[in-house]
Parts: sequence; C-alpha cells; structure tokens
Amino acid sequence: MDTRRGFIEVDDGRLEALWCGPGPEQAPTLVFLHHGLGCVDTWRDFPAELARATGFGALVYSREGYGGSDACALPRPPTYMHAEALEVLPRVLEATEIRECVLVGHSDGGSIALVYAGGTPAPTVRGLITEAAHIFLEDISVRGIEQARRDFTEGKLREALERHHGANTDCAFHGWCDGWLQPAFRDFDLEEYLPAVRVPWLVIQGEDDAYGTLAQVESIVKGADGPTETLILEGCGHDPHREQPEVVLERMARFVRALPRRGAADQSSSGSTR
Repeated sequence: MDTRRGFIEVDDGRLEALWCGPGPEQAPTLVFLHHGLGCVDTWRDFPAELARATGFGALVYSREGYGGSDACALPRPPTYMHAEALEVLPRVLEATEIRECVLVGHSDGGSIALVYAGGTPAPTVRGLITEAAHIFLEDISVRGIEQARRDFTEGKLREALERHHGANTDCAFHGWCDGWLQPAFRDFDLEEYLPAVRVPWLVIQGEDDAYGTLAQVESIVKGADGPTETLILEGCGHDPHREQPEVVLERMARFVRALPRRGAADQSSSGSTR
C-alpha cells in the first residue's frame, strides 16, 4: 500500500505524519490518535492494514512533544486532552483537507476522540473506534502510571521510548506521566461529552488493562447518545491492537464497512461481543 511521510503545519509548529492508502479527495480517512506514550511509529503496520481492509485512507500523526513532531512546553495542564481535541485536532483536519473520517483513538487518543466528537459540531466524523479510552480517573490508572514512572527511572522504559521519540523522550514521558499524576488531574471526567456523541461507536477494552477497568466501557454505553458496540477481550491488557491484532483488525474493519454513508440515517444497533 502507498504510504507517504511528512509533516502537518499547525500554527507555528510541525506534526510528524504518515498517510496510508487513498487521500481524502478519494475516500474517507481513518484518523489515528495515539496513546500517552505513543507516536506515528508505535502504531506499526496497523493503520495500513486497517486501511487496506476497509478501502479508507489513513492519517497517523504524532502530537506535539512526541515522535518527530516539535517539542511542547511542560508541564502539561490538566486539560491538555481537551486542548488536543478542541483546538489541535480541528486544525489537523482542516490542514489535511479531510472531508469524512473515522477517529481511531487509543487510551489518551480515545479520550481526545470523545471530546472532539462530543465537544464540537464534528461534521466530518462518521464514527468512533476507541481502545482503552479514559472517561474518568480510576485508582488503577494512578497505580499504573506510578509503575511506569519507576520503569522509566529505574528500568528499561526510557531506552524503549528513545527508539520512537528520540530527542522528545523526556518531553513525551513527563508530559504524560506528570500530567496524569498532578493533584488537579483527580477531577478528570469526560462524561459530560458523552450525550453529544451521536455517531456509531466501537468501544474496545482488555479485561486485564493495567490503566482502566470495564467501568470505562459501562460509562460510554450508558452515556453516549449514538449506537455503541463493545468488544471486551479476555487475556488482553492496555494494547488490544498489538496484543490481539487479528481479532481487533477484523472487528474494526467490519465496523467501518458497516457505517452508514454520510447523511444517511443511522440504522446501527447497540450490542456487546466477547
């Protein structure tokens, strides 16, 4: 599949980006939003595989402070995901001339997808796919991030992150870790955005996720106004598309192919799959 690397110019900064498959003038676009320590490269081949399976194009980009994008100012405020959703993502979609999209968000990226879909008019969004999205803060999240901090300072996490983030390694890690562990982040809660999400939504969660429980999924299903589907994976942690790639790819592709065309009435129904 055709892939193109480059940068997206957003205000005064540059965001590392990768395109897979057809451009936005030819097909809808899968927009991938990475997790709190991710970037373009941590998605590996998954975006291209999902694009191939659906006929959609794919845009993968690294947020400011990650991968090959420009560095960001630290510390991040408690509302940094809101800013990414309500300020940065609209500019990315505008700069890339994306007309119709499905947001595919992992962890922090899933939270950003939710805020964008529920906090803006979002006329370009046809559907949401989220893996391990955070709707509110849980104690398990704090414990997982505290363990990651120990792994970064005492273990091999720094070395692993340097392979993907290079000079942005400290910026990426501390922007995420210190942001989540600041006392003000205890009030993190995105449930207010759920009622305004009216597009179909595929919610994926591993039962053994070290950063969140099934209460996150329950909140989405209860609060979203649009049709929701859930995929709960046994023996799976925080990275479903890496831990169980065949199952996740098949389900995501099926969901995307079944989305109603733009402007069509939504005939999807809620459901749950294990």
